[in-house]
Amino acid sequence: MQAMKTKNTSISVAIPSAVWAIGFSQFLINVSSIIVFGFSAVYLKSILGVGTGWIGFLEGVVEGCSYLTKVLSGVFSDYLQRRKRIMVWGFALVLLSRPILAISHTFTTVFAARLMDRLGNGIQSTPRDALVGDIAPPSIKGSCYGLRQSLGTAGSFFGAIIGVGVMLLTGNNFHIVFWIATIPAALALIILMMAVKEPRDQDHTGQSIPHAKKPRNPIYWKDLKNLGRNYWILMAIAGLFMLSRLSEAMLVLHAYENFGLEQAYTPIVLMLYNGSNSIASYPIGKLSDRINRYFILGVGFIVLILADIILSSATNLMQMLLGVVLWGIQIGITQSMFLALIADTVPKKLRGTGFGFFYFITSISLITATTIGGSIAQFYSLAAAYKLSSIIASIALACLVVWIYQKRKHPIEN
Repeated sequence: MQAMKTKNTSISVAIPSAVWAIGFSQFLINVSSIIVFGFSAVYLKSILGVGTGWIGFLEGVVEGCSYLTKVLSGVFSDYLQRRKRIMVWGFALVLLSRPILAISHTFTTVFAARLMDRLGNGIQSTPRDALVGDIAPPSIKGSCYGLRQSLGTAGSFFGAIIGVGVMLLTGNNFHIVFWIATIPAALALIILMMAVKEPRDQDHTGQSIPHAKKPRNPIYWKDLKNLGRNYWILMAIAGLFMLSRLSEAMLVLHAYENFGLEQAYTPIVLMLYNGSNSIASYPIGKLSDRINRYFILGVGFIVLILADIILSSATNLMQMLLGVVLWGIQIGITQSMFLALIADTVPKKLRGTGFGFFYFITSISLITATTIGGSIAQFYSLAAAYKLSSIIASIALACLVVWIYQKRKHPIEN
């Protein structure tokens, strides 16, 4: 695997300010989103009296729309060759959804607000990751993606704390909580508009091309082939690996049902998960600028296998929570590496399309994994679900090792 392969990089290269700005805007939008996500279902159930079936229908529809827009926004950003403009529209849609949710008193208005929220999230996600790849210097691309991932996940971590705190201070007033969620979303949009600038292309003379004169990049079906063989093999491995990724809700359920964690303390599971994810992402991304990224991706697969072994065999709560920490670490490793490898592999003009199909493929795998894992947990046990996860992750690891061996033996041109 050439684990210790050193890359030519200059330690003096700094992460661009625009990448920091994208990271902080993602931090704030995630603070807002996790507050809404954490309490909207409870609001529907306990205040509006909506049935669980309708809540599940709502979440399924809005998440499906989010996944679809991730593909479309990525392709469209390649066509426009302007990513920030699409991100602004996405952030604006998320921000607009907050007051609608805060004044909602019916299932219909909550549905509309949640749909706007997830559409906005889907619209901004793919151009965001493509823009980081456009801005990042090649020698520190892993660091840039790791930082973006770390700041975004930290937003989810602090969003959960803020949400619980506001609920306690307001006596469980959902409407005030939803109004509070508007503030970080507004700040995120301001940072994006004021502090993020897209890099300008250069013509054959080396002069910058103004954005207004940038030619459109026509979209063709053949562009899927032009993403390259390396990309599609990476997507096949990513899709297989994501089949081993059970939802965070199952971690919470595992701690609650099998290890006696009280309801009031169940947020600790997600805090540990998001905290370890955030802490791992940036150092791992930075390390990948010096060590082969495929090797680090393989390490991430191994960490998931270890987490599964612990989660399936734990005999007490502390052991189980160790598994949660490892689960968060593997997310930080694998997500950062997949993003950096896509940016390395895909031509710049098709970067949005590449990220869009990555999100689409992995979302299908995640939905499948959650469905199968939930069924196994219902008919057998959660421990059995994590055992199956370790088997699938091991198969994905074997495929990754074989592919790396083939790449070294017969280098493939994109």
